[in-house]
Amino acid sequence: MPAMQDTGGLTFMKMHGLGNDFVVVDGRVRDVDMTPALATALADRHRGVGFDQLAVITEGGNADAHLTFYNADGSLSAACGNATRCIARHIMTQTGQTALRLTTDRGVLLAEDAGHGLTSVNMGPPQLDWADIPLAAAMDTLHLPIEGEPVATGMGNPHCTFFVDDAEAVDLASFGPIHEHHPLYPERTNVQVAQVIGPDRIRMRVWERGTGITLASGSSSCATGVAAARRGLTGRKVDIVLDGGTLVIDWREDGVWMTGGTAHVFDGVLTPAFLEAL
Repeated sequence: MPAMQDTGGLTFMKMHGLGNDFVVVDGRVRDVDMTPALATALADRHRGVGFDQLAVITEGGNADAHLTFYNADGSLSAACGNATRCIARHIMTQTGQTALRLTTDRGVLLAEDAGHGLTSVNMGPPQLDWADIPLAAAMDTLHLPIEGEPVATGMGNPHCTFFVDDAEAVDLASFGPIHEHHPLYPERTNVQVAQVIGPDRIRMRVWERGTGITLASGSSSCATGVAAARRGLTGRKVDIVLDGGTLVIDWREDGVWMTGGTAHVFDGVLTPAFLEAL
């Protein structure tokens, strides 16, 4: 593939993990002044590029790289599991490494080549205390005082998991935003509807805060796996079946490991005219 001509614009990569899609900008190659306005302009699938989340890679100091994440509405997110896996795979391909240390606002995340084209990331220990998630007041995070008694979990970002009889029957387009903005979640929340279909298998659909319905979500899958294990509905290793495919979640002593496929779809360049119009 011939190298792209440097026109003075901003280069980016388009990636996805099970259809959960990302724009990734490598700030190690060129300094990036990412702003909420630029992020939301890029997120527009008609006038920009389109993404569920955006990630900026910068130098990581003692780590292999540092990752900063933005939602489609321009807000920051401390964690994005599928984007972390995609970027880990990209760096491994670049460097030939099979294990990485990546820093995020969530902390240090370990990534490994899981073989067969799959990538694993340790998303760290789940946050189970109400203040760490965070919730608005002290309460039992295993049974929230919300209709349906969802489970609250923090994975560097807040999650609200509803266990339902039929995940397909839920009108997620209306159910999601109502609970994203629930007053118990001062920083808003990701919302999952999860149907246990076996001792190690869950069907899950997700509404992501600041974005909406997505085909997959890594941190949501981790939160759902943790919530199911805490409820005694499954073991600590489960397959999470999402609209875009399946992730393997394994809640170990050192954190919640997530394994699945990734794709680097194309590279592009944002024109100077696009950037100057913001």
